[in-house]
Amino acid sequence: MHHSQAVEMVDLLRPRGKNPALKALGEKISLSQTDEIKFMKQWLTDRGKALTMDHSTLMDMSNPKGMDHKDGMGDMLMPGMLSPEQMAALAKAKGAEFDRLFLTGMIQHHTGALIMVDDLFHTAGGGQDPVLFDFATDIDNTQTAEIKIMRGMLEGKK
Repeated sequence: MHHSQAVEMVDLLRPRGKNPALKALGEKISLSQTDEIKFMKQWLTDRGKALTMDHSTLMDMSNPKGMDHKDGMGDMLMPGMLSPEQMAALAKAKGAEFDRLFLTGMIQHHTGALIMVDDLFHTAGGGQDPVLFDFATDIDNTQTAEIKIMRGMLEGKK
């Protein structure tokens, strides 16, 4: 669900964004998120696990480590996910305003993924599966780098 929202955000970027460099980054994000969705589904299927989570599990994830999310992230189903209002604003925006909303939204989104990776590695037994460890480490490295790139793009807009 988390990765699917990032792909949806990139789908909005294609016709609404202005910055060609941002569009290129968006395509990279979409490809990696789509590949990661396939990996996660296969990983779960191979272990006989459900491909969806029930509502109570999602609600437990909305406030990891009892964090007080003053940035608005605490009200989402999963850390970092954009609210329906944020997604609606993104869908309405165009050009430079869209680019700004996309960047701030994707930074929020990626930060949520980093929170979930951190939670995994700080859970007893979490990340012990070598395949899952490599996957989570790759997410951490890739999305940390993408956040730096997006912050740089935002700084360039000021």
